[in-house]
Amino acid sequence: MREAAERLGGEGLVHPILVGGPPGGVEVIDPAKCSKTDSYGALYFERRRAKGVTQTEARQVAARPLYYAALMVAAGDADGFVGGASNSTAETVRAALHCIGTPAKVRTVSTIMILCSRERSYGHHGQLALADTAMVVEPTSVELAEIALATAGSVRALLGIEPVVAMLSFSTKGSARHKEVDRIVEALRIVRARQPGLHVDGELQADAALVASVGQSKAPGSTVAGRANTLIFPDLNAANIGYKLVERLGGAAAFGPFLQGLAKPANDLSRGCSASDIYGVALVTALQSVEGS
Repeated sequence: MREAAERLGGEGLVHPILVGGPPGGVEVIDPAKCSKTDSYGALYFERRRAKGVTQTEARQVAARPLYYAALMVAAGDADGFVGGASNSTAETVRAALHCIGTPAKVRTVSTIMILCSRERSYGHHGQLALADTAMVVEPTSVELAEIALATAGSVRALLGIEPVVAMLSFSTKGSARHKEVDRIVEALRIVRARQPGLHVDGELQADAALVASVGQSKAPGSTVAGRANTLIFPDLNAANIGYKLVERLGGAAAFGPFLQGLAKPANDLSRGCSASDIYGVALVTALQSVEGS
């Protein structure tokens, strides 16, 4: 963590703050000694009192580095946090959910994966965004719509391009009839109602979404078919299997997964991650904070 923080600070890209650890060349906060731990404990108590958390317990939680960092973000004292180098994914996500939460009218936290393919005809010069690859196992129509909207925002922030969103299915424009297809059609309706200007279409099979000739054949008149750079999978099975097949068999470079749908940015690291990994995820988190500001 320190090596990555020193690199980030030295390059002037972000202002890194390490929560916990010995003093060094970057700003370091020890929650056990910081005067704000009490106020962060009070903030956590207000957020979790309905779940039975006491004031004493809240103060103890706020003194834990992972939760302290998340509460810094919740209080507006930091723009985002990166954790997980010494905590499980479940612990990191729980801290983000309990301390930061989701925006009003949004209840779905999901993940985005960025793939860079050698075949530059796919997506945006070979760049593709996939969701949800790590969080929501069986999304409802509403959850699927929220995943699509969050992913569109992430694409703008991380890739700097306008998202062209395909709601994926085993069916293209009614070629098959099934309740699973109906779920995706309803999700598309919700997305269009919530964000009318978004470039989105569905239901589309993967080849119809990515290959211009197939898109013209299977979905004539669609402005998304054959041009999609953002792929919303129908469930976690399809998304997780799909990106790993493309990565391993297709030789694509995969980056992520990155959390999305939170009120403010937070991201998880793999335990055993390198300083380079931490550096990259911190930059992604900074980009997410700019998009949300």
